[in-house]
Amino acid sequence: MIVLNINGKKVSCDNENKKLITFLREDLRLTSVKEGCSEGACGTCMVLADGKPVRACLMPVSKVTDKSIITVEGLSEREKSVYSYCFKAAGAVQCGFCIPGMVISAKALLDINNNPSRDDVKKAIRANICRCTGYVKIEDAILMAAEFFREKKDVPGSAENELNGKNEKNGNIGEDFYRLDADEKTLGTGLYTDDFKVDGMVYAKALRTKYPRAVIHSIKTEKAKVHPDCLKIITAEDVPGDIKCGHLVKDWDALIAVGGITRYVGDALAIVVTNTQEKLDEVLALIEVEYEELKPLTSPLESLADNASVLHEGGNILSVQKLNRGDADNAIKNSKFVVTEHYSLPFTEHAFMEPECAIACPDGEDGLLLYTGGQSVFDEQREISGLMGIPAEKIRVKSMLVGGGFGGKEDMSVQHHAALAAWLVKKPVKIKLSRAESIKIHPKRHAMEIDFTTACDENGIITAVKANIISDTGAYASLGGPVLQRACTHAAGAYNFQNVDITGTAVYTNNPPAGAFRGFGVPQSSFAMESNLNKLAKLVGITEWEIRFRNIIRPGQELPNGQLADNNTAAEECLLAVKDAFNATSSTGIACGFKNSGLGVGVPDVGRCILSVEKGLIHVRSSAACIGQGMATVLAQMVCTTLDISPDLLVIEPPDTHRTPNSGTTTASRQTVFSGEAAVLAALKLKEALSDNTVDTREPSLCALEGQEFYGEYHPVTDPMGSEKQNPVSHVAYGYAAQVASLDEDGKLTKITAAYDLGTLVNPKSAEGQIEGGILMGTGYALTEDYPLVNSIPTAKYGTLGLIRATDAPEIETIIIRKKQGDGSFAWSPPSRGTVPLLSPAYGAKGVGELATIPTAPAIAGAYYNYDNKFRTKLPMEGTYYDK
Repeated sequence: MIVLNINGKKVSCDNENKKLITFLREDLRLTSVKEGCSEGACGTCMVLADGKPVRACLMPVSKVTDKSIITVEGLSEREKSVYSYCFKAAGAVQCGFCIPGMVISAKALLDINNNPSRDDVKKAIRANICRCTGYVKIEDAILMAAEFFREKKDVPGSAENELNGKNEKNGNIGEDFYRLDADEKTLGTGLYTDDFKVDGMVYAKALRTKYPRAVIHSIKTEKAKVHPDCLKIITAEDVPGDIKCGHLVKDWDALIAVGGITRYVGDALAIVVTNTQEKLDEVLALIEVEYEELKPLTSPLESLADNASVLHEGGNILSVQKLNRGDADNAIKNSKFVVTEHYSLPFTEHAFMEPECAIACPDGEDGLLLYTGGQSVFDEQREISGLMGIPAEKIRVKSMLVGGGFGGKEDMSVQHHAALAAWLVKKPVKIKLSRAESIKIHPKRHAMEIDFTTACDENGIITAVKANIISDTGAYASLGGPVLQRACTHAAGAYNFQNVDITGTAVYTNNPPAGAFRGFGVPQSSFAMESNLNKLAKLVGITEWEIRFRNIIRPGQELPNGQLADNNTAAEECLLAVKDAFNATSSTGIACGFKNSGLGVGVPDVGRCILSVEKGLIHVRSSAACIGQGMATVLAQMVCTTLDISPDLLVIEPPDTHRTPNSGTTTASRQTVFSGEAAVLAALKLKEALSDNTVDTREPSLCALEGQEFYGEYHPVTDPMGSEKQNPVSHVAYGYAAQVASLDEDGKLTKITAAYDLGTLVNPKSAEGQIEGGILMGTGYALTEDYPLVNSIPTAKYGTLGLIRATDAPEIETIIIRKKQGDGSFAWSPPSRGTVPLLSPAYGAKGVGELATIPTAPAIAGAYYNYDNKFRTKLPMEGTYYDK
């Protein structure tokens, strides 16, 4: 028995070898200390030991018995008030999983230096990774907190000040309305799935295959079953429903049966259920598997060979997509300048801060209740229903806070296994992935090999694009088909020409599956197009900025896919906004990008929202998952603006299949437009019902509407790829961007200047935060991030993925463009009080999450091309300042 000093209290621990993080989280329930990587690389578990920040995941309790340990729960009320206010006022909170660790590192700095420089702050948080924000807003928050402490300023909304922090803002569209979840995420009181405990909960873990491709001849569980802590061993024969899962294509075995063949190293063979979490690995090690190892197919080239083994019943090709308009071959033949290059784009790991976790509980005699952190509770319900062979309505899925996703939490990872285990053992079951498992198991960004030809005339006017895209979709389909579609529909860029011949092929291999990832295939094909433009500009004898300006899409013109650009298109204005930055030095690069909002290409796509009046408050009910982008805040601002009410009258409910309507997956930058518009439509119905019951413009009388529900649904129609229409509608909306990357004389990336057309800004500060985070993710994609495989087996750890830290991040300047109409007015302006016109859709807002990252890598490549005249066609780029 040893005694520790935790947050000023003496507590005892009976195991000196127990990790400090386990003792704090599991024994003391101090859940502000997050378990992000378990290898000391991410900083989410940061605590103070005698005033110095330490990583709790690396420390046994025996190493800190003589130290005073402080977690966020142990901060003074003054400190909690300051940090909570500053982090929300600065817009520093997105998914929030890293924020308590950031607060600890901030406190360690500010306790000894309450007047730090930005460089001081960067150094102080160097051990803390944020995957969402790009660090800018976090640094702003820490500098703001320093000012509050240094100048002894009162905190709005605290006991020191009568101003209620919630009511500082009205919640209108266009306002820097504070994120509704910022306080709980900053102080660690909000619950992610792993922070949650259920009475009687037991634990489970999957046994993964030893080889990416092997025949399973036997799975012997006898020794494991007699372990005193073992409750059950689950194998494929125990699955009551369809063993095949899959987001769109059901080709992914929940468990590989004896006699089956594994397809990648993440395949599960069995699930162990134990009374205690500590015994899981011990029991797993007792399972004996007889393998017949087979040679894996490690690339699309191998999978497409005539003599290749067949990985799936339908063959090794998942999908072929074509986009043909005009006559590209003839246009290329008759063009003055032609550039053809081959590009190699790698797999990339999402590296979201929160590893996957789910808790499943028996619910009555024949139902299940799940607590998860994915990107769609209804997708999870549907998949689990099929696996269990029970009606979907018998399965309730509730979302906890989600610690980042970026597309990586769209597929089943632990949810289906937790549900299966809970169903069979009749107890609540928790499954969480270690970071090592997460890196190995969930789908990644697609690796692509791209042959790309771009042609122009003597004036630099683009005449045609021809491309062949080979996409490595890995072992299973995941979102490989739609990702390939987006790569094709966006390959020719945001330019005005119509001769395109683009073919894409998604190929199965024995590599980890590839699926949704921020940008959804567009960063890959955009890199090729934008890089080719740089070469064309030099051949024409004009600048890279000029060739883009001559060709950029403008209102009323046709995109290469045939869609007409609407009057809100401001791609030209984005280019003009970054012109000075491009011309500032000789070592700059420029790139444009565009990205759809919504699934598009003829796929049914619906946003839904219910507003219900309950006990004098308006409950906003939507299943739109918040994975860091701030969906609850977007919905609140949509409803506040439409109804002209105080945000204090709103309750934003978390996604829940029994309470919230199916609003679709958080993907394709769709939720702001689709669920936002659904919320507006529901609010308009409520507004009409309120019209005769209003006492004051800010205090409508809701008592007469108690118990009523108002339903909104938005379902625009788009045209499929290959539509014969002259001007098909590929997607309901597009956002546009231009970025300039600037290098110093040593070749170090010093600044990204970025201009974005997002339509109507719902929340400017949140939009900036999304952009900054997306740019930093794109910077990593360009320069440092990789997901190396050796014979289809991942070799990276979290600390070796190449994630950029605060000290290495470039300066980011964000410029938000507001499109002006011919009369000089903006495309949409916040309405005067009491008048809310319904404009298309969601007040003209567009998504930003995916668009944010798309132009970054080609802009950086262009900067290096001008810096050293080396044309780089492979990511991460070689021979740069960062290639060490």
